[in-house]
Amino acid sequence: MQLTFCGAARQVTGSCFLFETGGRRFLVDCGMFQGSREAAALNDAPFQFDPSGIDFVVLTHAHIDHSGLLPRLAAKGFKGPIYATGATRDLAEVMLPDSAYLQETEAERAARYGRELTPSYTMEEARAVLRQFRPVEYDAEFEPVTGVRVRLRDAGHILGSAIVELWLTERGHTVKVVVSGDLGQPGRPIVRDPTPIEEADVLLVESTYGNRNHKRLQPTLEEFVSAVNRTLEEKRGVVLIPAFAVGRTQEVLYYFNRLAREGRFGPLNIFVDSPMAAEVTQITARHLALFDEEAKRLVRQPLPDGTAVRLRFTETVQDSMALNRIESGAVIIAASGMCDGGRIRHHLRQRLANPRTTVLITGFQAAGTLGRRLVDGARTVTLFGDEIPVRAEIITLGGFSAHADQAALLDWLGAFRKPPRQTFLVHGEEDIAEAFASTIRSRLGWQPRIPVHGQTVPLQTSSASRGQDRP
Repeated sequence: MQLTFCGAARQVTGSCFLFETGGRRFLVDCGMFQGSREAAALNDAPFQFDPSGIDFVVLTHAHIDHSGLLPRLAAKGFKGPIYATGATRDLAEVMLPDSAYLQETEAERAARYGRELTPSYTMEEARAVLRQFRPVEYDAEFEPVTGVRVRLRDAGHILGSAIVELWLTERGHTVKVVVSGDLGQPGRPIVRDPTPIEEADVLLVESTYGNRNHKRLQPTLEEFVSAVNRTLEEKRGVVLIPAFAVGRTQEVLYYFNRLAREGRFGPLNIFVDSPMAAEVTQITARHLALFDEEAKRLVRQPLPDGTAVRLRFTETVQDSMALNRIESGAVIIAASGMCDGGRIRHHLRQRLANPRTTVLITGFQAAGTLGRRLVDGARTVTLFGDEIPVRAEIITLGGFSAHADQAALLDWLGAFRKPPRQTFLVHGEEDIAEAFASTIRSRLGWQPRIPVHGQTVPLQTSSASRGQDRP
């Protein structure tokens, strides 16, 4: 039995883990690399395995850094099933074609400037891979091939996100592997808290925020209210919110709804300028059974009389361009969350130079992204070939993250009854993973390892695991 780290090793994106056992080969995730200067080259590089030799894929959730290379995998010869929750399948039906569309659009734009840019896959290939999805329920064990059993547990990150439990049996020995996927922050709206796991021989755990804790939610909401009201009422400007179409947009809308019910805002004109976010919001509403109890109650309650919230989803490019004529009194939510693609870049080009604009950063910004440069205080940025001065107010709201912070990660790890024989820290920038490893050693007494890209490790077995470890 062995495991190869094909992505998300000493970096946040590109999640892809290759397992080999009993003559079978399968992946957990097949994500796109994002943000870094090397991302395009990594996405276009040959896979570290023969795609036609992969028996199946287990997908933790729909975010592109976990799912985004599935169309390319299939185009290169993968013919097997892709197992994921039903919600993840529904979201992938929107996100993968959208990813292809953005790549094709960028390639067309590059061609106009005499540059050659080849998309990783086409919209046709993105749609084709959807036929390989096989929805599975949370907590239901299934056996994709002989010797491999799988169970998905709620990760509490976004709708449909999953922790993967694997039982690998070879020559009478069973090894339990747990892949955390992206773990959510407990107590956040809409989704439920991450499921605690008690046993694992081998653990892969994310480390995105392993070196720090998020700002507490209530102070974050106070800062959110203050920034919105000050921009709309005092500055007479516009609030721009770059937001991931999946998860973050719905969470921001949830808080606008809740806080407006509490009388914290005046009249609100909110525009969601992302066709994908509009579709995802509809999908979210269809999966009410996956909501936490607070979100279920809020959805069922009508807005109180006198609550003035006007929410509009733009549909066409012309609708989006019309927003440029608004000088004040609007909140514009647009993808992408890291400002590296989507309509938010057009709004930033239009409004960054205006000091009456406030940009609210509500999520993680990977190294190398435009969002990260804004957070780090860049005075100018380049958008569509133009150098734009940054005169807008940039505010980072640290309490909105959909990723577990250090304290939440440690709490989740603390549910294990004994340390796994092997623990690997993935999905984290190298310095953050190193800091988290040090914290785990001092707090829990475990000895975690931080793999490098392309590294293959044997999965340790013991006689104690012989045929005994069943869910």
